[in-house]
Amino acid sequence: ASLVILIPPVVVLAFTAITVLSDQGIASMQDAGPHGFSEVLYTYTSQGNNNGSAFAGYNANVRLVNTLGGIAMFVARYWLAIPVLAIAGSLARKQAVSPGPGTLPTHTPLFVVMLIGVVLLIGALTFIPALALGPIAEELLMNAGRVAS
Repeated sequence: ASLVILIPPVVVLAFTAITVLSDQGIASMQDAGPHGFSEVLYTYTSQGNNNGSAFAGYNANVRLVNTLGGIAMFVARYWLAIPVLAIAGSLARKQAVSPGPGTLPTHTPLFVVMLIGVVLLIGALTFIPALALGPIAEELLMNAGRVAS
């Protein structure tokens, strides 16, 4: 279950880092600075989790971005099936046991709240630092009267 939660963000963040450190990746950005970083982050987030679109102005038609984008789509979308099938197989083999004092029922609002909380917490801890490097930094630069470079 941890692999299912962690594979897409690791792919997105690793490929974003590779792209912003390469000459081809920097040349693909329309804008420099925090906005350019947001272009790259959005591209890989979309390719790994959504429809594969790119930020307006980002030139995703370079070999590095095409290759990493294809790998991101493959890994972040389809390799998740392996751990999910392993979990399903493990659950199918388990015998039903009667609830005890340490059992957390999965049909209660408590379980739903805990599950949503874990998903939001993992998402926040994964992407808020990257968002701070992009839109938040750009807003702070604009408020200070400096143009992002």
